[in-house]
Amino acid sequence: MKPWKKGLAGERTINTLYFYLTEGCNLACRHCWMGPRFDATGNHYPTLPVESFETAIREAKSLGLSGVKLTGGEPLLHPHFSRLLEIVRREELKLTVETNGLLCTPEVAAEIAKSPNRFVSVSIDGTDAATHEWVRGVPGSFEAARQAVRNLVAAGIMPQVIFTVMRSNVDQVDAMVRMVQDLGAASLKFNVVQPTARGEKLHENLETLNIADLIALGRYVEQELAPNTRLDLFFHYPHAFKALSRIASGEGCGVCGIFGIMGVIASGHYALCGIGEQVPELVFGEVGKDRLAEVWRENAVLKALREGLPEKLEGVCSRCLLKERCLGSCVAQNYYSKSSLWAPYWFCEQAEEAGLFPSSRLGTRPA
Repeated sequence: MKPWKKGLAGERTINTLYFYLTEGCNLACRHCWMGPRFDATGNHYPTLPVESFETAIREAKSLGLSGVKLTGGEPLLHPHFSRLLEIVRREELKLTVETNGLLCTPEVAAEIAKSPNRFVSVSIDGTDAATHEWVRGVPGSFEAARQAVRNLVAAGIMPQVIFTVMRSNVDQVDAMVRMVQDLGAASLKFNVVQPTARGEKLHENLETLNIADLIALGRYVEQELAPNTRLDLFFHYPHAFKALSRIASGEGCGVCGIFGIMGVIASGHYALCGIGEQVPELVFGEVGKDRLAEVWRENAVLKALREGLPEKLEGVCSRCLLKERCLGSCVAQNYYSKSSLWAPYWFCEQAEEAGLFPSSRLGTRPA
């Protein structure tokens, strides 16, 4: 069975709109896969018009929309962020916010908390200012991010903290668990640096962990750290490397949402996701000009994905026994790297080349 939701008439539904609200960001993170332009005040680069936000939601609701994710750049830079939250509440949608925390004041946290079905993540990349701010590029951002978590907790929201692992901070993994628990967050997610936009340079400069280290770290997090903390811990690597017990329980093993999401970038265009900022051919139409129903049903890229995944996946992904669940891990990343919707995920490809891809998760090579 294909891992997407269908409506009563069998039509694929849009579960979530991913809104990339601004082309700017008040941080200059070394690893960012979006590569937004630095904008300390939020006054210099395009932000999504409120009218486009409302139009996309209105048209998506008839296609099954149940939630939105507000991200960026930095979403809290949007000059009408509170108005966007009002619209989400009015439409009774699930709310997800991804923020760096710099602008998450007690007042903003309280406004987010008005949404009954909400999830917030705050990015923190070290347990001290020097480490975090080397990654994030702005003095003072470490304490601001920590205070954002406290503000959210005080407002009744137990957020997730996202920690992107790299050579500069990998020795802080254990301390990170302790710090996040002390801050009152609910979960900690360990992200891997993607070789996209600024992340490419980190990979080229060998400032990221190699595949062997990433696999070992993932197992350490899941098998040794997770059982000994009240936090939910998630390590973001492909399904093929996860323990069967975690896959069976669903812990940190979300299915790729590619069949149920649509991106809306700050220029007011629909896109596969935020990758549309980097890859123009993955931009599908303009909000308010092109009807979302037609884009959703007729766009050639979306139709190809629905008809081709996972059967057309290439390389190691074509033989992976978990491809029905994983769906190539990240189609956007795969396309960015190799200009093919069916390209194998870089992590799995490198693992196979190093002889580290689990043989128990591989089927026979296609004829």
